[in-house]
Amino acid sequence: MRQLLLAAIAMLACSPMVRADEVPAWVKPMKEVRAKFTGKPGSLALFGDSISVSKAFWAPLASPPKDLPADIAKSHDVVKKHMLDECWSKWRGGEFGNEGGQTARWADENVEKWLKKLNPECAVVMFGTNDLGGVDAKTYQKQLRSVVEKCLKNGTVVILTTIPPRAGQDEKSKTFAEAARKIASDLKVPLIDYHAEIRKRRPDDWNGALPQFKEFAKNPYEAPTLISADGVHPSYPAKFRDYSADSLKTNGYQLRSVLTLHAYADVIRQVLTAK
Repeated sequence: MRQLLLAAIAMLACSPMVRADEVPAWVKPMKEVRAKFTGKPGSLALFGDSISVSKAFWAPLASPPKDLPADIAKSHDVVKKHMLDECWSKWRGGEFGNEGGQTARWADENVEKWLKKLNPECAVVMFGTNDLGGVDAKTYQKQLRSVVEKCLKNGTVVILTTIPPRAGQDEKSKTFAEAARKIASDLKVPLIDYHAEIRKRRPDDWNGALPQFKEFAKNPYEAPTLISADGVHPSYPAKFRDYSADSLKTNGYQLRSVLTLHAYADVIRQVLTAK
C-alpha cells in the first residue's frame, strides 16, 4: 500500500497540471504593449455599454467597508495604490467610452477618439449585450477584435470581459462569450469570464426574469440573483451589497466589480509595475 501511495504521489508530481505560480500567457505580450505606452500611469478606462456606465459597477469600491474578505482586500490595496482616483467613477459617459445601448460597432467607430482623449494605461472592455439582437457572432467577433487591437496598438493593456447571459438570448450569449474568449486567447490579453462566473454561481436561476422572481418586476435590480428581473442587466439588491460569498452569488454588479478588481490587480502586479 505504501509503495502504491508513493507511486501515485510521484505521478502527480510529474503531471502537466498548471501550477499556482505559473506565469499567465498574456504577461509577456502585455509587457510589450505597456512598453509602447506614453500616457499617465494609473489611468484605467471602462469601455462598454450600460453595464459599464452604471455607477453600481466599480465606483462602490472607491470606499469599501473595512471588513473586506482578505483576498479582496489584498487586490483592493494593489489597485488603490496604483489607479488614479478619478477612474473609480468620474470617467463615465460617451466621451469616456461607456454609454447605454451601445455596441461593439460603436466602439470600433469611436475607440481611437477615446484613446486620443484618455490615453489609458489599461482598459476594461465589455461589449456585446446590445449586439445580440442585431448582428451574428462572426460580425461581433470581428468588431470586438478590432477594438482590442486598436487599444493594444496605442500601448493600452486590455482586460477583455465576456458578456453576462441574457434572458431570451441564452444560447447566442454563450456564442458571444466564446467569441470573446477566442479573441483573448488569440491576442493574448487578460480575460474576465463574467459569463462563466455567473453560470458557475447560479447555474439554474441566474435569470431574474424567471417566474420565481416576478415580485421584483417593478424593482428589477432588487431581484436576489445575478441578473436583474429585466433579464438583461446585472442585479444590485440593497440587501446584498457587502462582499461576502452570498453577495457575490446574488448581486451581479458586485460580482463584476470584484472580478474586475482581481483581474486589474493581477495586471498591475505582473505587467504595469513589474520590474
